[in-house]
Amino acid sequence: MDAKKEAGRQLVLLERGAEELIPRGELLAKLERSIETGVPLRVKLGIDPTSNAVHLGHMVPYGKLRQFQDLGHQAVLIIGDYTASIGDPTGRNAERPALTMEQVRENAAGYTEQIFRIVDREKAEVRWQSEWYESLPLSETLRLAGAFSLAQLLAHETFRARYEQGVRVGVHELFYPVLQAWDSVVVGADVELGGMDQKFNILAGRDLQRDRGMEIQCAMLMPLLPGLDGRKMSKSFGNDIPILLDPAEQFARLMSISDECMEPYRRLVLLDSPEDCRAAAARVASGENPMRLKLELAERIVGRFGGAARAQRSREEWERRFSRKEAPSEIPVFTCAGSLDMCAILKQSGLTASASEARRLVGEGAVYAGEERITDTGYRIDAAAAESEGVVVRIGRRRFVRVVFASAIEAERPE
Repeated sequence: MDAKKEAGRQLVLLERGAEELIPRGELLAKLERSIETGVPLRVKLGIDPTSNAVHLGHMVPYGKLRQFQDLGHQAVLIIGDYTASIGDPTGRNAERPALTMEQVRENAAGYTEQIFRIVDREKAEVRWQSEWYESLPLSETLRLAGAFSLAQLLAHETFRARYEQGVRVGVHELFYPVLQAWDSVVVGADVELGGMDQKFNILAGRDLQRDRGMEIQCAMLMPLLPGLDGRKMSKSFGNDIPILLDPAEQFARLMSISDECMEPYRRLVLLDSPEDCRAAAARVASGENPMRLKLELAERIVGRFGGAARAQRSREEWERRFSRKEAPSEIPVFTCAGSLDMCAILKQSGLTASASEARRLVGEGAVYAGEERITDTGYRIDAAAAESEGVVVRIGRRRFVRVVFASAIEAERPE
C-alpha cells in the first residue's frame, strides 16, 4: 500500500464537516506513519456526564470518531467523572452545581448507551478520569497548575467575559482545561476531537503534552449544529432533537428545520461528501421541491440512530399526518366519566403540561375536536352526542388524543 496516498485519502474523508484542523500537516504525517507502521492513531473524545440528555448536536463529534474507527484508528472515550463535579464552563455565565459521583455514573450510563448507537462499542477504549485522579498527589496537581499562567486561563473567552463583567469565577473552574489537558497526557492522545466551543481546552492539551516532552496531539474541531430555530442546538433553547425521542417525533422535528439548514445536517450529521452536498443543492436549483429532499434527509438521519425500518415507518406516519392530513395510525386514548371543558381534557389527557398552556393554545386556535377548530376555552365535548369511538382532539398536526366516555364504553358491553 502506498502510505502517502492512503494517508491523503483518509485525510480527505476526515476533513468532511470539520471546521478547523490544527495543524493539518501534522495530522497528515501522523496518518502516514500510522499506515506505514500499522499502529492506529489514538483519537480522544471526552464525555461530559453532567446530564444524560443527548441530542443530534452532541452526536456530531461522535460521528467523526466513528469515521476514525472505520479507518482503523483507536477511539478513546474519556468519561469526565471528575471534571463533571466542576462542570465545563464553556459558554456558561454561572457556575454549575456540583454533582455526586452516583449522579455522574448514572448520567454516564445513559449517555454512553446513546453514543454507542454511532460509535463502535467493541472497538472503543473507555476510560474514567477517576483511574488517574483518585491517586494523583497534591504535589502533582500543583505542578499541573503551574504549567499554565493566570493570563493563559483568563484568555478563555467565557472566563474572561465573566471576569470583566464582575461575575464570580471559581478557582476550581480554572482547573477544568488543566484537567482535560492532563487526560491527553495520560492516554497518549494523537488527536482530540471536539466542538468549536472546546478549542481552548483541546489546545491546552497540546501545551501540556509539549511541556511533558511528548508528541503533540492534533485538534479536530467540529462546527455547532443549528437547532430547529437556526441557533445552536441546545436543550435550554428548546430547539433540540433528542436521540431518545420517539422516531416519529424525531422525523417531524427534522421536517421543521429550514431549507437552509439541510446542508449542515447533511454535512455534519450524515458526513456527506462535498460532491453529494452540491448534488443536493443542484436538485433544488433545478426546480425540485425542497420538501422531497427534506423527506430523504429526515429518513436517513432517523435511520442512522433508530434503524431503517423505524425510519421508514416514521416517514409513512409523517406523510399520513402532514401531507395527507390524516390522523396518526395509533392515537392514545383518554377516558373520562362525563362532559369536561376542553382545557381540562387537554391537561388531564397529557396533551398539555398545564391548564394555562391549554388556555393559550385554545385562544390561538391551535386546538381541534375532529375537524372543528375550538376557540372557546369553555367548549365541552358532550358525551351523549359523541359516537362510541369517541372524538379525536388534536393540537396542530403533532399532538393527538382520542377522547372516549365511560358511559359509551358501558353501553357497548354485552348483557
